Amino acid sequence: MTSVNIEQLQAELDHKNPRVILKKALELFDNIAISFSGAEDVVLIDMAVAIRKDIQVFSLDTGRLHPETYRFIEKVRKHYHIDIELLTPDREVLDSFVKSKGLFSFYQDGHQQCCGIRKVEPLKRKLAHVDAWITGQRKDQSLDTRQDIPEVQIDTAFSSAGHQLVKFNPLLNWSSAQVWDYIEAYQVPYNELHQKGYISIGCEPCTRAVLPNQHERAGRWWWEEATKKECGLHAGNLKSK
Repeated sequence: MTSVNIEQLQAELDHKNPRVILKKALELFDNIAISFSGAEDVVLIDMAVAIRKDIQVFSLDTGRLHPETYRFIEKVRKHYHIDIELLTPDREVLDSFVKSKGLFSFYQDGHQQCCGIRKVEPLKRKLAHVDAWITGQRKDQSLDTRQDIPEVQIDTAFSSAGHQLVKFNPLLNWSSAQVWDYIEAYQVPYNELHQKGYISIGCEPCTRAVLPNQHERAGRWWWEEATKKECGLHAGNLKSK
């Protein structure tokens, strides 16, 4: 485990170029992984493989993803010649949940329990075995929950008494336009759903296309308040409110 002074590191990385942040993260930590699901994450993979070919990449297979998303994961795997570890829910817990509540309880009860089983618990299992992780979070993805996050932080949601987890957010200050400019310039693979009006893409029942000029997160959990639009992967964002 690498020991780092987070305050000093954050001061060093504040508003730095994503490549600079990535390079520093990979320099400091051998046991570090990129969380992959969307366009931002592939930009990070594209940058990271130029620095370290054997970068760990994982993705959450909730069992409820769009067919296009599964094709996208495979496209990225082949394009970069990398392994992508698919994290799946605990079968017994999931079976019990579906048996008692059905397949669409989140429309009535909110998405937290379903996301907890399908996303948070598998992620927690993975993060217990790495020293740091890299996410594609951007400030402008959510005015309610992502305005105050730094480039590097202690992940309070997934750290434990015996395991301090560090979290890097290299694309923090990029806009969606900058992400897509990069994708176009470097011919980075992307999810074909983006061509059908989808911007922020999660599970199929909880994601829909957005209308012109709607915020990109408007298509996620659209039946809930904007202040609740975190699935638990970045629960620390909600706690800081």
